[in-house]
Amino acid sequence: MIVRNKPNAFQLFFILRGSVVPLIFPQILFVTLLGAGVAATQYFYPSIFPSFTLAPFALLGVALSLFLGFRNNACYDRWWEARKQWGQLIVDSRSLSRQVVSYFDVQSEGGAEAQKRMIYLTIAFNHALRHQLRRSDPWTDIEKYLEPDDIDKLRQSKNLPDALLRLMGQKLGTCRHKILLSDYLIQSIDNHITSMAGVQAACERIQNTPLPFAYMLLVQRTVYLYCFILPFGIVASLGLLTPLFCAIVAYTFFGLDALSEGLEEPFGLSANDLALTAMARSVEINLLEILGELELPEPIKPTNHRLE
Repeated sequence: MIVRNKPNAFQLFFILRGSVVPLIFPQILFVTLLGAGVAATQYFYPSIFPSFTLAPFALLGVALSLFLGFRNNACYDRWWEARKQWGQLIVDSRSLSRQVVSYFDVQSEGGAEAQKRMIYLTIAFNHALRHQLRRSDPWTDIEKYLEPDDIDKLRQSKNLPDALLRLMGQKLGTCRHKILLSDYLIQSIDNHITSMAGVQAACERIQNTPLPFAYMLLVQRTVYLYCFILPFGIVASLGLLTPLFCAIVAYTFFGLDALSEGLEEPFGLSANDLALTAMARSVEINLLEILGELELPEPIKPTNHRLE
């Protein structure tokens, strides 16, 4: 995720970090060169390209803008839904830990250890979900928060975050049998675990259900077709300004297409994806602090205005 102060009007033209320009530069360059070639041909051989009315290009441009706008809205909704789900996970993690610290009977045998294990498993779940969504190895981050007897079983799991939630439920059941807290408080804590399962399911839904491929294909084909035929339709009226206008249109349409493609998958590692690492680390710091530990990990800070 790009994190920076709002640039002024002059800086806006020169910022590349977080911009889609590096991604679409080949398309912009090709359309600009095509426009330059068409403009040069029109300048030296005026009779080659007949004068077209701009009405068809205007109508197609408006229709294409609507399609791109709809796709961008749909992709942004996916990005924002993912961010709301991780916000809910942060709320559930902090609330669960607060209740565990406030209401577990630490004077009873095993109470302090059960309290610590529940909070450790909550931290492990946040890291495990992040790694599952990014398809990376989670064990470096979570192994230190697990009991040795649980690691072998968890390594065999096909869905590590869900296995951790089941383990949290089992630990909660053990606390009930030992009467470390009341049935009412057990139900309240279990509701947070259920909510965390809902967050995981929502994130899996977003990740595993992309926008319809046929719709994406239609939009991309239309963008390329429009930008490639545009120079031939406007050269008679714009002349040598054709390359400049083509570059602006190509930047707009190809940029919107690339931006929506990036927002469609909010859990990745591109510049505009969600900062899952920073959020999981924030939860880790908060929960360890709730537990009263003094050696806390450092928060994740932006590098070159980018927060992962």
